Amino acid sequence: MPTPLAIDGGSPVRRTLLPYGRQCVEEDDVTAVSDVLRSDWLTTGPKVEEFEKAFAVCTGTRHAVAVSNGTAALHAAVYALNIQEGEEVIVPTMTFAATANAVRFQGGTPVFVDCSPDTLCIDPKQVERAITPKTKAVIAVDYGGQACDYPALRTVTGKRNIPLIADACHAIGGTLDGRPVGSLADLNTFSFHPVKPMTTGEGGMITTDDEALALRMRRFRNHCLTTDHRERQEKGSYAYEVQDLGYNYRLTDFQCALGLSQLKKVPAWTERRQHIAQLYNTAFASMKALRPLTVRKGVGHAYHLYVILLNPDALNASRDEIFKALRAENIGVNVHYIPVHLHPSYRKRFGTHEGMFPVAEDAFSRMITLPLFSGMTDADAKDVITAVQKVTSFYAR
Repeated sequence: MPTPLAIDGGSPVRRTLLPYGRQCVEEDDVTAVSDVLRSDWLTTGPKVEEFEKAFAVCTGTRHAVAVSNGTAALHAAVYALNIQEGEEVIVPTMTFAATANAVRFQGGTPVFVDCSPDTLCIDPKQVERAITPKTKAVIAVDYGGQACDYPALRTVTGKRNIPLIADACHAIGGTLDGRPVGSLADLNTFSFHPVKPMTTGEGGMITTDDEALALRMRRFRNHCLTTDHRERQEKGSYAYEVQDLGYNYRLTDFQCALGLSQLKKVPAWTERRQHIAQLYNTAFASMKALRPLTVRKGVGHAYHLYVILLNPDALNASRDEIFKALRAENIGVNVHYIPVHLHPSYRKRFGTHEGMFPVAEDAFSRMITLPLFSGMTDADAKDVITAVQKVTSFYAR
């Protein structure tokens, strides 16, 4: 007889909930923030530039621009490319809505494409088919922390001189063929939300080798002023000009201090997440009820997310039933993501509907995100494995 599930009154695998993601804040992080809180500059000060320079070195790029969150990073990147109303930007539907929303903020039209079934990253072949004379950029999402197939994407975009944006919000610490994520596209965007591999509370960054694009984004994050407060203080001046419509997307100095402290730990934290992922891979390798996503050759996976795809032929329960059963075992599973074209805002505005992107829609119906973060212990990972085996065995055909 299968072990009774917690959802049916049995004992849960864990006594307390294990979340799918969580920040790791240590005493040196707290000290770094406290030092800035006691300083003269809380925002638009020296820690912003210091964090930007350290991040540029970490990602192997010439410029990094700090902003208030990952969505602001995407918006700044789209603005930097001067996307206009009616112009098209190709985006994957398998992503968080912010990827497509950033295009809409500038009046552009997001053109959705499907993903590769093995990785759920954007499919370069689908990108090529979606290009029209109105295409002004492509945004690739490093889904879960795995770098997209940038050589293939570069082949598609390069011959048409179409800029490439990497939504690398999942992927700090990742690599592709030895190159760090953040150096793989014309513009590369990051998020420092608490569930991401490193955090500044909220925060974001854009990296680029293009000095003109970097300057355009620095001004955009500060109302498109020609000077910021620190520059005016150093010059003893009050003068500035507003040259375009910008936003207040600034990141504070104390957040940047936290970012500097956290950035130093990214290599070790990445190794830790990779270790936990390998524990999962080993445990799930022979299971018929599910399969992990494929990791392409040459990819150093950052593992922001660990996603499994359920096999409906081996189970007599839906994804949602499995999801609820795992939550009852105190495993904080999640789902990433509802394809963007299925959200009401996009159905109403662009006429998108079910059946348009079969790979993403099928994956969504079968996917579950398991807990994975650097502060997890091997015992935590074992609990996840035990719960997955328990629930899928109970519902096995």
